[in-house]
Amino acid sequence: MRTRILGFLVAVVLVTGLIGLQAAWATTSDIPITKADVNTSAITVSADDLSAVAEECPFALGDFARASVGSNREVNGAYHGYTYYIGSKPTDVIYIATKSTVVVYVNQGIASSAGFEFSSNEACANLQRLIVALDSANSKGNTVIPDDALWHFTSDTTVELDGLRFEFNKEIGSGDYYNCVIGVDGADITSSLDTKPLFCCFATMVASGEAVIVAQPTPLESFGALVARLDWSPLWVTLKTTLTAIVFIFILGLAAAYLCLHVSPRIRDIFDTIFTIPMVLPPTVCGFLLLLCLGSNTALGRWFIDIGFPLIFSWPATVIAAVVVAFPLMYRNARGAFENLDPNMLDAARTLGWSESRIFFKLMLPLSWSSIAAATVLAFARALGEFGATLFLAGNYLGITRTIPIAIYFEWMNGNTDIALFWTAVILLFSFVVILFINLWSQHTTRYRKGVVEE
Repeated sequence: MRTRILGFLVAVVLVTGLIGLQAAWATTSDIPITKADVNTSAITVSADDLSAVAEECPFALGDFARASVGSNREVNGAYHGYTYYIGSKPTDVIYIATKSTVVVYVNQGIASSAGFEFSSNEACANLQRLIVALDSANSKGNTVIPDDALWHFTSDTTVELDGLRFEFNKEIGSGDYYNCVIGVDGADITSSLDTKPLFCCFATMVASGEAVIVAQPTPLESFGALVARLDWSPLWVTLKTTLTAIVFIFILGLAAAYLCLHVSPRIRDIFDTIFTIPMVLPPTVCGFLLLLCLGSNTALGRWFIDIGFPLIFSWPATVIAAVVVAFPLMYRNARGAFENLDPNMLDAARTLGWSESRIFFKLMLPLSWSSIAAATVLAFARALGEFGATLFLAGNYLGITRTIPIAIYFEWMNGNTDIALFWTAVILLFSFVVILFINLWSQHTTRYRKGVVEE
């Protein structure tokens, strides 16, 4: 009898031990949920994009940081794979995303104190929701977590998965911590897009009530903060460039159109081709050709450099690029307007002894003003929005050559979508006001001319 009781107690102890051991080992979970299945509607993300909490979730994430690029070089004289530097101390929560997998590491001690359980699919799903919300807020136009990636949650600092070894909070040297991804055989995994990590992110895990959530600002507050931190130099560079360019475009366009009226048809065709070709060439081609003509490898470019007035990668280069690409619009419209004038009227003025300059300024220019005004508007708008040739010839130097179109591109590329949208709105508003003003002035001139004719 005693033997049976003793055997029963031993069995109970063994079973209990196995259950406890299983619970201790249950620190790794594969959740067959993709990003597309995640509902982030009940997630509150801090206005600074550093923290996030979820409804009815006992834990939260804070101090979120993202490393979009790692290093494939040796660290401390040894190759550890593709590495992301953390800092001088380990991190609570880390996830590394590849094209097909997201491996999430959570410190076991921190997880227990914050109420996170690896064996709970609900807890893993909540952590996934928090990660997706913060990842979207911090991506800034960069790569995000793939929609069909399989999520893997673990508290092990070393995980082997799909031929890759993920090492979290690995101390290399004295007090420097890294996250490393390497082949299980120690091979370099960056040669394939399928195995190379996309990015790595870090965060701390705290109880939900301890998370610091900064309230989202109102639209007016957001706009005020945007204006306060905005660099206004692209606006001044654009205005200075466009206003200077339109003067040259206006004068050169009228002069070229007038010249073509007084040359033989064969020469006119040659001039017309030369004057019009920038309109049909891609702006980048125009910029490249200008760079070849005005660069330091040409006599003209070297001469300007020798006299201390280099043309390329300077503010004058922005004006040159704008003039070249917008000039054909002014030339073509002005020439068409001049050709539509009654030649008998011009000949009658000559018989009265008028000089060619008087005929141009007193007859041709006033009678063609509506078309010339439209050409000026088109040329101004083209110069205002010039991007490709300017970037090629002048570059992107803040406060010197960065115009609004260039600022829009680079701000968007850097993830500053709000600034890119602001500059887009400025371009739209400015173009609308200028075109409206010119149209009203053109209508006023037309009415005035009709009144003079009727009298």
